[in-house]
Amino acid sequence: MNMQNTTTGTPPDTNAMVLGRLAALKAMSIPELKTQWRNLFQTEAPNNSRAFLEFRLSYRIQELIYGGPNRATRRALDLLADEVEGKATRKSQIADPRMPVIGTRLIREWDGVEHTITVLKGGFDWQGRRFKSLSAVAREITGTRWNGYRFFGLGNTRKDN
Repeated sequence: MNMQNTTTGTPPDTNAMVLGRLAALKAMSIPELKTQWRNLFQTEAPNNSRAFLEFRLSYRIQELIYGGPNRATRRALDLLADEVEGKATRKSQIADPRMPVIGTRLIREWDGVEHTITVLKGGFDWQGRRFKSLSAVAREITGTRWNGYRFFGLGNTRKDN
């Protein structure tokens, strides 16, 4: 009978083998790590940083045994990378679930003054001025740094069970 790990779905001896390979990386010299790199990536190691080599080799060993991220995860990561790099091609496909619908009016009282913010496509309007983020509006209102979603009561959307 082949008992499998309920978390990974792999046999215990496979998990032990992977853990052994990961532990062995800690004892290797930089030249040995670079040899491992060549064996696993079929390229030369990009640098001599022990931490980098250990981290990437550890990931690669696990990826080869357990598999890499699924298609949906890879796509989400690609979209996030595009967003970080400022590429507009697919940027609109990632949205913060806390973001209210365009046209929504957010009302917040601060120091006895009521502030109304309108959600626009790609920004926010406050007192006829356009802002890229709720944090920028909150900073303008308060004079201090705030998480905009928290300031306007849109913080955590996680449901507590």
